[in-house]
This record gives sequence, C-alpha cells and structure tokens, in this order.
Amino acid sequence: MTRAAVDLPKTTRLSPLLRLLILTQLAFNLGFFAVLPFLSEHLGQAVGMAGWLVGLVLGLRTFSQQGLFVVGGALADRYGVRPVVLVGCVLRIAGFGWLGYAERTWAVIGAVLLIGFAAALFSPAVESEVTRQAVVHEAAGGGRRTRVLALFTVAGQAGAFVGPLLGALLLSVDFRAVCLAGAAIFVLVLAGHVWLLPQHIPGRQRVQLRGGTGTLIRNRRFLALCCAYGAYLLAYNQLYLALPDEVERATGSQSALAWLFALSSLLVVTAQLPVTGWVGSRVSLRRSMSAGLLLIGAGFTVVALARPANWAGTAGLLPSAGFVVLLTFGQMLVAPVARAWVPDLAEEGRLGLYTGALSSVSGLIVLIGSSVTGALLDSGLPPAVPWLALAAVPVAAVGLLPRRSEPAGGPGGARAGAPV
Repeated sequence: MTRAAVDLPKTTRLSPLLRLLILTQLAFNLGFFAVLPFLSEHLGQAVGMAGWLVGLVLGLRTFSQQGLFVVGGALADRYGVRPVVLVGCVLRIAGFGWLGYAERTWAVIGAVLLIGFAAALFSPAVESEVTRQAVVHEAAGGGRRTRVLALFTVAGQAGAFVGPLLGALLLSVDFRAVCLAGAAIFVLVLAGHVWLLPQHIPGRQRVQLRGGTGTLIRNRRFLALCCAYGAYLLAYNQLYLALPDEVERATGSQSALAWLFALSSLLVVTAQLPVTGWVGSRVSLRRSMSAGLLLIGAGFTVVALARPANWAGTAGLLPSAGFVVLLTFGQMLVAPVARAWVPDLAEEGRLGLYTGALSSVSGLIVLIGSSVTGALLDSGLPPAVPWLALAAVPVAAVGLLPRRSEPAGGPGGARAGAPV
C-alpha cells in the first residue's frame, strides 16, 4: 500500500475548525471568481481603458490584496482570526457593490483596491490558521501537512470552478449583476462566520504588532521563497491578462474563457490530492516547487511556439488549453508546498505575519510585472515574444528557491509540533 493511500483516510479526520476554514476558502473563491475573470474585458470595452491601464488596474488589485497580506496577517496575530475575517467580508461586500456601479477610472480603481484590501484581511487570517492547524494535525499523526493544505487548495478551486460559470450566466444580464451576485455570496459568508467562527481558537498565541518585522527582513531563506512564489503568482495572474487576449484573438470573443477556467479548476479538484500524495512521499519541498515552476514555464512556451502560426477557431484554442493544463499542474506542485514551507521558516507566534509577507512580496512582483506585461502585449512585437518573456520568469525563479527544505532550527525556525 502506498504512503498516499495510508494518508488519505487520516486527512478525512479533520477538526471542526479545519473543516470550517476549508469550506470558507470554497465560499471565498466562489464569490471572487464569479467576478474576476470578466473584469479585464469590462475594463477594456465597457470602461474603455487602454491595455497598459488594464494591466495596471489588475496589478493594483493583486497588490492591494497580496501586497497587503502582511497587514492582515499581523492583525490576525494580534487580534485573532474572527474579527479580521468579519471586517474583511464587510469590505468585500462594499467593494463588489461599488464596482458594479463604477463607470469612471478613479471609481473603478477605488472599488478594485477595496476588493483587494478586503482579501488582505480575511485571507491571511484563514490561511495562517489552516497552516497552523495542519502542523498540529501532522504532529498528532494525522498525515502530512502538505495533504491538508492540498485539501484547502481543492476547496478553493472548487469555488473557482463554479464561480466563473455563475459569472458567465449572469453576464448575459450585465456586469453589474455579476458584481451584485458576488456581493450577495459574501453576505452569506459573513452571516455564517458570525454564527460559527470561534471567538478564541485554543493554542493560538496573540503577540504585539511591533517586533518581528526586523527578524523577517533578515531571514534570507524566507525572502528567497517569497520571490520564487512571486514569480509563480505573476505567471498565474496571466490567466486574467494574457490569456483573455489570446482567447479573443483566436475566437473573436472571450466566451471560451469560462470553460478554460473551469478546466483548470476541475483538474485541481480531481488531481490535486493524488498529485500531492504521490509527490509528498517521494520529493522534497524544493524539488516539488522547482518542477512546478518549470511546468509553468513550459505552458507559456506552448503558446509562444504556436503563436506564429496564427491558428484561429477551435484549433486556435488548443495552445491556450495546453497553457492552462501545464500552468494548473505547476500550481498543484507549487501552492501547497509553499504554504507548507512557511512554518519551518517563520518566527514562533508570527505565522500570520510570515504568511502575509509571502503574499505581500509576491504582490509587489505582480504589480510591477503586470504593468510590464500589459505594455508588452500592446507593444507590437512579434506575437511569440511576450509569451517567451513570460516563460522565462518561472524558469529563472527556480534558482531563487532556498537550498534546504527542512526546518533550520534555532531562532526563526518553527518546531513541527509547536504553536506557530
């Protein structure tokens, strides 16, 4: 019997809190992905933004979310999970409502920033607590932490699978209906968490906001992981920037985009746990992330090689489908492993800060990279060049990964069974 087969029944015995947090991720992504895949087209056509400005707005959205995760993570360390999650849900509801009625550039940017900051509050709070509970689960003999975090990823992708389909259905009305539906989902999430989320989570330490940042900045191994993860996130962000352009070029519309998102989500839902179970028992954290980044680079290369042929129609969608498949398998190898690696590098008691910083550094990379990518796509260069440039990013990031994947021990290295 394989190790993956042994671990699977263990990971089904999750605590009630872990089950709630995993379902929370599903609900978050359901509301979020009902809106996001259609934002690029709305900004370019309905609002009339230039390509570089669309790229900047999408980058600002990612930065206000990922870039400010460090704030949400630090607040969760100080005040606990519940208040940070509830405030974030309220802000997300307001942001989606605002975006639905925003018609001027400044209003769109304000709504997008509010939507991003809302996630900067609730996502690191939830993610850091899931990671902490996964470490406790592993120390208690419940199975590898990567498998718990893979289940968290699966739940998120299940929401990402249904979300675009819901959004595509509502888009037949208008973009405002899509935004209001996203807001309604978060109203339900807010109500559920007011009722179910504990006021205090046993074992979670509360620390002062001051302190910790200096140690984090000096933690070179952790910062190296942040930069490599940022390269992955920049590549993943092209699902919302480069891919819509390619789909519209090939088919004359973006109607196939929802199905490509659905393909990605379906692959994660069906293959994430088997992939994690197989890789986790055979491959180190560093090798898993390296393989994932190389697969992502290969996905961009597929489109670059096919682009000069200028295929259209169904044949023109094949390179995009190949890109989505390779990017998704790369994501399966990178995302759970990066989260599982953080507790080994984080200072004890500040897992929220470190979880947030992982996304903040990557958000800054996406902010810069998205603007460059938007300009590159509109530059008039040979069509393969932007995709080859994007392929080089995750490949180069392999060299940034920390050389050791085991806990460093000593100051800053979290103990596997300790509260972090």
